[in-house]
Amino acid sequence: MDRRARASQKRRRLTAAAARVLHQQGVERTTLADIAREADVPVGNVYYYFKTKDELVQAALAEHQAHLDELTDALDQLPTPRDRLKALIEAWIAQRETAARHGCPTGTLAVELDKRADGTLDAEAGAVIRRLLDWTAAQFRQWGLPDPDDHALTLISAYQGMSLLTNALRDPDIMNREGARLLRWLDSFQVSP
Repeated sequence: MDRRARASQKRRRLTAAAARVLHQQGVERTTLADIAREADVPVGNVYYYFKTKDELVQAALAEHQAHLDELTDALDQLPTPRDRLKALIEAWIAQRETAARHGCPTGTLAVELDKRADGTLDAEAGAVIRRLLDWTAAQFRQWGLPDPDDHALTLISAYQGMSLLTNALRDPDIMNREGARLLRWLDSFQVSP
């Protein structure tokens, strides 16, 4: 493997590690050494790729967005908007253990970053959530339901709420119960897909 490929691989490991560690520990409790250790990269090398911790937070947010894009691209292969939305909920339910330990990856970062005075990284976290909200609204719109933006807001709010409660109460069953309720809610719509 040539030098450029190794450097790219190392940067990729650091980005993935930043996303995991920041989700697990939060921004304020995470050090560059924590991320370097998780990525199996010498801590001094971190500065070669990322000059500041904020750059690593930006990289983690980009990683969350990439995961969201992968998920929605896969869901877009399903035949109907109802199928896509139900599969999204099932993906959330499948992450119930992670939600119980750490909450929603992007939601927890958005809340933590909002408390900072600079006001830039919280907007980037909000943009990832907005992307999910827009994708969800597009599903309701394609489904032909009235008020697709309101339905999307209801669904994403429910997800953030059940993630928060699952984490705060350390109870993965909340994701099961609320996910099942959301699936029934989708089934209650009478409009044909």
